[in-house]
Amino acid sequence: MISVISWRLLLPSILLLSLVGSLAPLSFAQNPQRSPAETVRQFYQGLREKRFKEAFAMSIYKSAIEGLSEQEYMDLLPDFEKMAIAVTERVTEKVDVTGEQISGELATVFLKVLDSDGKEKVEPTGLIKVDGAWIVGDHENLQLVKKAGKRFFFDARIDAHHSDVQDMLTRISLAQVIYSQQNAGEFADLPTLISAGLVPKDIEGTDSTGYRFHITVSADRKSWSAGAEPAQYGRSGKLSFYLDPSGVRSGDFGGKPLTSPPAVP
Repeated sequence: MISVISWRLLLPSILLLSLVGSLAPLSFAQNPQRSPAETVRQFYQGLREKRFKEAFAMSIYKSAIEGLSEQEYMDLLPDFEKMAIAVTERVTEKVDVTGEQISGELATVFLKVLDSDGKEKVEPTGLIKVDGAWIVGDHENLQLVKKAGKRFFFDARIDAHHSDVQDMLTRISLAQVIYSQQNAGEFADLPTLISAGLVPKDIEGTDSTGYRFHITVSADRKSWSAGAEPAQYGRSGKLSFYLDPSGVRSGDFGGKPLTSPPAVP
C-alpha cells in the first residue's frame, strides 16, 4: 500500500454509515509503545470498520480530522465511506503484515493486498515517528496536512472533483464525435448521449463528481457546447467549466456558469 492513502480512493459510489464506532475516543491512537506493524494493522482495521477518527489519528491526517466540527465531519462522511470500501476491496480482513523495516524514525511495513484481479501481492506502507509514536505517512505530506488544517479534506475533495470534471468533459467531447459520425454530422444533448451509452448515467447527478453537467445543442444540431458548475461552491468544487469543440476553459466564477466568452465574475 502506498505510504499515504491516496485521496483518489475516495471517489467511487458509497453506502450510508452508522456513526457507532466512528466517534470512538482517540486515546487508542496515541499509544507510543505500538510497533510500526501494529500501527499499520490497526490503521487499516479502523478504516475497514469505519472507525475513521481512530484510524486517521494514527496517520498524518490526525490534525485534519481533529479540527473538523461535527457538521464538517458529517459532510465529509460519504468520502470517508468511499475510502472504507476501497480499503476493504484491497486489504484482507486479517490485515496480513508480512514484515517491517525500521531505520531511526522511519519505518516500512509490508502488507499483503489484492490487485485488480484479486491476486495477492505485497506492498509497502511508510511510517514516521512523531512525538514518540509511529504514524502512517511521511514528513513531506505531514507538513502539507498541518498547513491546510481542517481544510485539507475539503481541498483534497475539490482537487479530485476538478480532475474528474476534466475527465468527464473529455468523455463528452469524444461522445459528440462518435455520435456525429453515426448521425450525419448532428450532435446530441445530454439525455441522448446517456441513452446511447456514450456517457455514464450518473452524470445526471452530483454524487460522483460534485458537479452539475449540461449540454447545449444548436437548433440545427450542427454545433454544441457543454458546461459544469459545482453543486456546492467551496465544498464540492470552485471552478466552473466550459467546453466546445475548441477545447475546455475553466475559472473561478463563484459557482456561476462560465460562458463563451467568459462572463465577468
